[in-house]
Amino acid sequence: MAAALAVWGFFAIAAGEPFRSTAGIAAYSNAAAPLGILAVAVALLMIGGEFDLSVGSIIGFASMSLMLLTTHFDWPLWPAIGAVFVLSALIGLLNGLLVVRTGLPSFIVTLGTLFAFRGLTIALSRHWTGRTQLGGLDSMPGYDGARQLFASDVFGVFRVSIVWWLVLIMVATWVLLRTPLGNWVFAAGGDAQAARSAGVPVDRVKMGLFVVTALAACLVAVLQVVRFTGADVLRGELQEFRAIAAAVIGGTLLTGGYGSAVGAALGALIFGMVQQGIVMTRVDADWFQVFLGIVLLMAVVVNHALRHRALSA
Repeated sequence: MAAALAVWGFFAIAAGEPFRSTAGIAAYSNAAAPLGILAVAVALLMIGGEFDLSVGSIIGFASMSLMLLTTHFDWPLWPAIGAVFVLSALIGLLNGLLVVRTGLPSFIVTLGTLFAFRGLTIALSRHWTGRTQLGGLDSMPGYDGARQLFASDVFGVFRVSIVWWLVLIMVATWVLLRTPLGNWVFAAGGDAQAARSAGVPVDRVKMGLFVVTALAACLVAVLQVVRFTGADVLRGELQEFRAIAAAVIGGTLLTGGYGSAVGAALGALIFGMVQQGIVMTRVDADWFQVFLGIVLLMAVVVNHALRHRALSA
């Protein structure tokens, strides 16, 4: 919270009224929402002791799958949306099964599936259409209804993706703090062996969390495809690293067992504020990457200190 307030205060002074206005708030909130959706789900998985580097490629895969099903294979829009959610859930389940059954680090397993599904998306798109970009979703029957749910505006300036983000934050926070499943997530990430001894179904919890991250990536994909009425094979590139960075900036331990959905959401909001604040202050956009690198390094240092304190306690 302190970091988010500090960033807001800096740009509120540096950028002035445009940053503090309703339009400015909407600009950085809209920019943060897709990353925030992803970061909340990734934070849950990290609290459970695992990483998912494939979420960026799932965004691209789900985006192009939706476009191929509707514009190339003539599927109705709503069944196609349902199908890409099912496909994404299966990818998440595959990641979870590979991690649980092989015992390999999830970082390595999901790095492999990242490349596999990114390549599969490119190969299939070129095979069936000869293209890597597809558009025209707005001509499909049922698009108006989908636009209301996934791409409409709230109060004229805020995108509906913010509503999805807020709902996800509330649900994730409730699960973590108010349900036995939340206790299992913390236990699985804190000490998996001790959790198993206490009767926690660690493997099922972790597989479920991989499914959640995949579904969050699919939701981001659908939000973007419906808003922009098209997709390309590189959609979601590098989002996996930004989501992990947002979770870490928000206080989620890299070693698992500690973190919050609200913290991850604030980490994503910091990304949005910096991205839009740099534009409003007319600073070269290349400095955005510099800032992210510095903030991430600082967050890792703080993360290490928090872990040391937690272990001492």
